[in-house]
Amino acid sequence: MSAPQTSGAADLEPAPNVPALTIRAVTIACLILPLNAYWITQMAVVRYQGHPTTVSLFFNAVFILFVLRVLNDGVGRIAPRLALHRGELLVIYAMVTLASALVGHDLVQVLAPQIIMPYWLATAENQWEQLFFQNIPAHLTISDPQIYRPAFEGGATLYTRARLLAWLPPVASWGGFLAVLATMMLAVNSLLRRRWMEQEKLTYPITHMPLELTSPDAGLLRNKMMWIGFALAAGVDLINGFHELWPAWPLISVRVVHFDAFMRSFLIGHPWSALRGMRMSFYPFAIGLGMMLPLDLAFSCWAFYLLWKLQALASAMLGLNRLPGFPYVAEQSSAAYLGLAGFALWMGRGYIGDLFHGVLRGKSDDAGEPMDYRLALIVLVAGTALLALFSAALGMWAWLAVVFFVLYFALSIAVTRIRAELGPPAHDLHRGGPDLILTNILGTDPTMLPTQQLTALSLCFWFNRAYRAHPMPVQLEAFRIADSTGIKQSHMAIALTIAAFVGVFSAFWAQIHCYYAYGIAAKMSGVATTFGREPFTRLQHWLTYPQGTDWPRVAAYGVGLGLTWLLMFARVSFGSWPMHPVGYAISGSWSMNCLWMPIFIAWLAKLLITRYGGHRAFMRAIPFALGMVLGEFIVGSLWCIVGITLGISTYSFWV
Repeated sequence: MSAPQTSGAADLEPAPNVPALTIRAVTIACLILPLNAYWITQMAVVRYQGHPTTVSLFFNAVFILFVLRVLNDGVGRIAPRLALHRGELLVIYAMVTLASALVGHDLVQVLAPQIIMPYWLATAENQWEQLFFQNIPAHLTISDPQIYRPAFEGGATLYTRARLLAWLPPVASWGGFLAVLATMMLAVNSLLRRRWMEQEKLTYPITHMPLELTSPDAGLLRNKMMWIGFALAAGVDLINGFHELWPAWPLISVRVVHFDAFMRSFLIGHPWSALRGMRMSFYPFAIGLGMMLPLDLAFSCWAFYLLWKLQALASAMLGLNRLPGFPYVAEQSSAAYLGLAGFALWMGRGYIGDLFHGVLRGKSDDAGEPMDYRLALIVLVAGTALLALFSAALGMWAWLAVVFFVLYFALSIAVTRIRAELGPPAHDLHRGGPDLILTNILGTDPTMLPTQQLTALSLCFWFNRAYRAHPMPVQLEAFRIADSTGIKQSHMAIALTIAAFVGVFSAFWAQIHCYYAYGIAAKMSGVATTFGREPFTRLQHWLTYPQGTDWPRVAAYGVGLGLTWLLMFARVSFGSWPMHPVGYAISGSWSMNCLWMPIFIAWLAKLLITRYGGHRAFMRAIPFALGMVLGEFIVGSLWCIVGITLGISTYSFWV
């Protein structure tokens, strides 16, 4: 895939002793982060198109890196000394990616409307004011209608003294909380990095694209197969983009097609209606990403997805679907994630034990790590203390807070491990966070969890709604990028820390600015209202209809945990075992409902190529797969930018 570099191109390979963490790299990244936050907010909140942070490889970050690479090559030909080195480009990419996760679909996009939504939606009928307003800390929300009403009506500005001062306490409080979480994740990654990167040698598939895009010899960008894949995906998006503007133009239907419409004549009545909601799609980028997956995981993704649907069909035939939520996909999936985290930590128990023993003896082998181990442990202790203070401010019991955050970090470790080892295109885990795990196990009866505790859990809904745009795997992938290119791990850690703080407040700025400019209830997509309503509608239900332990859901946790460990045992015991436990964990998600068909196509293509052409043939096909990803990401991003700039509806290639 490599080719000699032509004369005059930018020398992306850093000279000896040239650091990647430079003032200009950090400055460029910090200038990009607010613009990037605004772009994501426009796509996902204002227009509800694109949703770059709902897949593992953020297309906005790839687009920015591609543009920087092209511009940098131009600068290198004119003034080589001014061109950025490869390490600098990758530091910028890592900072943009982490900041994108923070402004993403499952963090600040959910949090920002939560600050004002309960007061806007409170009515005499829902009785929110009587039920739980007294339990919401004043510094975490805004209850003054003169401040929040213009955010719903639009046509206003954030930049008045009264509004800025009103938003400052909740933004500072929640922003600081999120920065603490991100810093603690950085410390955990620093402790686990060597085990997963050097001892187990996990592959980190999501890092392939940025590494190839910044390769000094431009091997990927010179590969003919890559450009064939690029042209195929870009051509589809160009044609569909013109169709969006001029409906008489032909359409190549690759986006989601609802199975309901396709099989309308077959899904009539009981029990076939249980299959409604299935989707088919042919996303080129998803096929490309799917070809990067190991065959067993790709097979497991679509096979387990179909097994979930067969479960739903069998449940309808047996009448089990009368149980609310049966077959409890979210509960089985969250237990599977916890099982994967437990297995990974158990397999690394010797490493972890040696690490702590070395710290206690003052003989830690932590040279070259992002943080020295003693500092990482200090960060975790200090972070735990800050989380305890924050939980106390919420009114959460100490033991409940401990269990809550242990579960949260276990799920975070599972997501990070899954991404590092296998790099699936998406990992949702909707309705699988510790807030629901605890209420399913303990119940919502006030004798077990009083109103204050349920309110505190609801205020933590925003970072547990789903686990797609998660900061922790992004951080570890940045460490992998540093490891692959000779960037100092400590420098990458500093860059990520800067990105976390700048990214958090860029995210808040972009969200709140758009609220006042467009109006949550006026010209925006409605997703902000949905995100802001969800935790409080659920809290209202808990308080109005309290119940004890939900034993069927608790049983589903046991089934999920047991099946995960059984699948792990089968993989260890039988080398040809085809079903991967990660496929079981991620296949019941919303994203897999959209992606199972492209992953099936990718699995079939990879199976045929490797069986009849061998490993060498598949290696030649990898640039084609990456080209499909890059082609759709670049042209799809351009359509988004055109639409935002001109204020028109344009083609959105994803969802």
